[in-house]
Amino acid sequence: MSARRTFALTRRLLAQFRHDHRTIALLLVAPIVVLGIFALLFRTDGEPTPIAVLNQDAGPLGPAVVAQLKGSELVAIQAAGDDRDALEEALDAGEIAAYVVLPQDFSTRALTARAIAPEVRLRGTDPAASGTVQAALARAMVAAASDLVPPDAGVSVPRVEPETTYLFGGEELDTLDQLGGPFIGLVVFFLVYVVTSVSFLRERSLGTLERLMASPLRRAEIVVGYMLGFTAVALVQAAEVLLFGTLVLDLHNQGNLLLIFGIELLLALSAINLGIFLSTFARTEFQVVQFIPLVVVPQILLSGVLVPVASEPGWLQVISNLMPLTYAVDALRSVMLEGRGLEHARLLIDLGVLAGFCALVVAAAATTLRREVA
Repeated sequence: MSARRTFALTRRLLAQFRHDHRTIALLLVAPIVVLGIFALLFRTDGEPTPIAVLNQDAGPLGPAVVAQLKGSELVAIQAAGDDRDALEEALDAGEIAAYVVLPQDFSTRALTARAIAPEVRLRGTDPAASGTVQAALARAMVAAASDLVPPDAGVSVPRVEPETTYLFGGEELDTLDQLGGPFIGLVVFFLVYVVTSVSFLRERSLGTLERLMASPLRRAEIVVGYMLGFTAVALVQAAEVLLFGTLVLDLHNQGNLLLIFGIELLLALSAINLGIFLSTFARTEFQVVQFIPLVVVPQILLSGVLVPVASEPGWLQVISNLMPLTYAVDALRSVMLEGRGLEHARLLIDLGVLAGFCALVVAAAATTLRREVA
């Protein structure tokens, strides 16, 4: 092996990188962007889980438990009404993760039956939040009972026996169920974007697009025509991903499969048109791939899949709310975990934003195509 020829090849490769300013920028900027987002998401102190407490106890134990919960760093007591209907509405709207009812015989039962039995109503869509609420409540009840029963009284501390119910999901809901629905959308979005952007760039490289531009076809017709072709392929992939997730992986689903498929379709259309739009700024397939860490990865990180959008810093929430994936993730969770339908206002907003984004990138792709060929 000749060292001279080997190093000559190395110098040639480095020279190519030196003249490719986009690649150099990607190598230097993309890691900072991605790692910076990771740091902001996982180094930021999470907000306490919001709960509500309805204390109906006339004895001393109820106020003691409420005082312990107010001093907890795990939960934050919200004012969500003073009756069960108001609490149920707040729980359904996602304003609180759980509510606790301390019944009238709360103290009496603790003294006579030696059992602390609050009523706990969990929203149930987030296993981590449910676990946090249960842990905070258990600590508060044990601490309150210990304060009321002196150690030298010769009486054991009452056992904790909460009566737990769930609005959505249940004890069987796990992390895969929580993440599975959004990941169905992410897989479709990512793969459709890659296939579309690379394929559209190939059409330009082979001169097919230039010949189409010389024909009577309008630029918008070309974009829509390509979009429909890519959509036909995306429909097959979306159906495959959905069926595999629900039938093989047995992901928790309380909603309509056709509605989930519709959300996937809107997400695929967004990815297709985004791929067409961004591919017009690339000259090679490698340059198309360069957009992934700058355009796709931040959307995945900020969409609420790994960290709830509400837990992000305020200015980062503004960016998250501008990204289509955020609304797709919210829509998929609303349908699969909560069983929402088209009568739900928040779901309609999510679908409207996705549809609006599709229209926006179609217009942007057509406009950019005109600039590219002109």
